[in-house]
Amino acid sequence: MPTPTYRPRLADACRRLGVGLAHALYDVQTLHSERMPTEGPVIVVSNHVGFLDGPLVFVFAPRPLRFLVKRSYFGSAWGVFLRATGQIPIDQNNADRAALGAAREVLTSGGGLGIFPEGTRGSGAVHTAQQGAAFLAQATGARVVPVAVLGTKGRGGRDSWPRLRAPLRVVVGEPFALTKHRGVPGRERLRLATEELRSRLASHVDAATRETGLTLTATMPE
Repeated sequence: MPTPTYRPRLADACRRLGVGLAHALYDVQTLHSERMPTEGPVIVVSNHVGFLDGPLVFVFAPRPLRFLVKRSYFGSAWGVFLRATGQIPIDQNNADRAALGAAREVLTSGGGLGIFPEGTRGSGAVHTAQQGAAFLAQATGARVVPVAVLGTKGRGGRDSWPRLRAPLRVVVGEPFALTKHRGVPGRERLRLATEELRSRLASHVDAATRETGLTLTATMPE
């Protein structure tokens, strides 16, 4: 599957529509958006607990982002939206060179890239991370911005959605550059970078839950 053409005006229109829809359905707030660099290449990494994580970060991020998205979603009802906004399909079962190449082009042109390092929905606490985000950060020198998404999973199970008007939060963290481990073999350097990224994202998610008083599962105020 070729990478969809990115059309900035269409993507911006979709973001505005998404913001309006999200506010109509939920109590959504973005915290610390000023932390996001407005220029230069950035990799936004987020925890992943609910289906709404991707759409929320896409529409509420302070700058346009293109995401690496599981290829199978492009064949679903969401495929039209994903193609229209120029998201990048990736095969998570192997080293997808085409997807990584497209992602690298986004960064070398000074753009913003979104990645969920956990790879799939889980607890959202970031106990594990795949290597793609760290690899791209090392290859391009892009800064990494951790983002915590809270409240996007309902109480009914893995595929449950939050109840209407539930509080959802998108909390932007401080950008950072991965440590350069000079003289360390490539595979070990990537392993160390991946663990650093995972640890810093996990710490940010923990800090965001304490700051907001929300958990990773959607709750309604008393």
